[in-house]
Amino acid sequence: MIDERRGDGNITPSRLREAIGSARQKLQDRAAVLAAALVMTLVFVGAGGLAGRAAAWGAGALFLWSAVWPNARTMNSNIQLRRSLADADRSSRRSVWMSIVANLPDAAIVLDSNGMVLALNRALLELFPGALPGQHISQVTRAPELLTSVETALETRQPHSCRLDFKVPVERSLVGTVAPLETTQTSEHTPSLLIVLTDLTEQDRLVRMRADFVANASHELRTPLASLKGFVETLRGAAKDDDVARDKFLKIMQQQAERMARLIDDLLSLSRIEMQAHVLPRDSVDLGNVIAHVVQTLGPIADERSVAIDVVSSAVPPVVTGDRDELIQVFQNLIENAIKYGRQGGRVVVRKEVVQSASGLDRISVSVADDGPGIAPKHLPRLTERFYRVNAAQSRNAGGTGLGLAIVKHVLNRHQADLQVDSTLGQGSTFRVSFPMRRQT
Repeated sequence: MIDERRGDGNITPSRLREAIGSARQKLQDRAAVLAAALVMTLVFVGAGGLAGRAAAWGAGALFLWSAVWPNARTMNSNIQLRRSLADADRSSRRSVWMSIVANLPDAAIVLDSNGMVLALNRALLELFPGALPGQHISQVTRAPELLTSVETALETRQPHSCRLDFKVPVERSLVGTVAPLETTQTSEHTPSLLIVLTDLTEQDRLVRMRADFVANASHELRTPLASLKGFVETLRGAAKDDDVARDKFLKIMQQQAERMARLIDDLLSLSRIEMQAHVLPRDSVDLGNVIAHVVQTLGPIADERSVAIDVVSSAVPPVVTGDRDELIQVFQNLIENAIKYGRQGGRVVVRKEVVQSASGLDRISVSVADDGPGIAPKHLPRLTERFYRVNAAQSRNAGGTGLGLAIVKHVLNRHQADLQVDSTLGQGSTFRVSFPMRRQT
């Protein structure tokens, strides 16, 4: 609440009312003096004689002083009053716009007719940390598209928009809308333009991701479909009566059909997980039982590659809050990847333990480590992207769809769990998952 009695020199409505009342009272007092002076002048003139004329001169002088001097002071007071009113009006408009801009969700800035900054909000400071009121817009940003839009809007008094793409310090895509403000004045410090910058970076990223997803999914399905189509045509033509070729081609066709089935299953799993991303699981799940089930299921694949799987557990039961089927998917993907992309005849170690987080709360950590060739550091940040492969040919030959770690990431996000990947070329890789420990109720 504004204190109207403060002595900081600001003009408040209360002070304006007091000033107007004081000026009115002064005018009334001067009018009374004028009337008295006129009466005295008439009286002394009627009296005649030297004394009467002297008195008349004195009364006339009093009359002139009362008529001219107060009016001059009143005129000066009125000018000052009008200036104060104008200053108060400008200050009030600036305060209103500062309040409006401060509450806008997007980055916003208000300029006067000279392009000087009058108000800005916190969102704009996140984009341009050095921006300050009193600067020219060209000192806030040198983006030519925005400066051109500002000049155009000032000249035409029509809204104008532009797109801004920044590469540094981080890549951003913005749409700037420059809207003239209705005002009867174009003087300095009068709000004249409102600029709103809408950040489209995340929206553009999602659009690109969606387009890449559709393109990659189409490519992954098109390849086996083309293979199936070619083999069908061959079996109906040149290899129609060739039993050896038929058996060979049918085996390849079965492999390609299974590849498509795996891809479709993974796409459906990913879609289902994304639909339930906002719903937290509530069941109690023993990770020891989940991992034992997965190791048993993957036993034949491990035997085929002569890979030994060792499970190391702590004394504390690894119980978490989760969805059992989704957690089976997580560890099936991680352990199967360790078997397929690790060293043939090597060893996979699955370790369950209780660790303490930075916040002091206990968490269940499960790590899956292999002794394979490892992963180059440049690939680590992108491992959980959809259809991203370190070695595309090896992944396809191993039956991978490129969606396994994307599914892992989405499941762990739903379970409020973390994934950490450590790898050294020539020594192997470790995928470590950390879950909040379920509290006993």
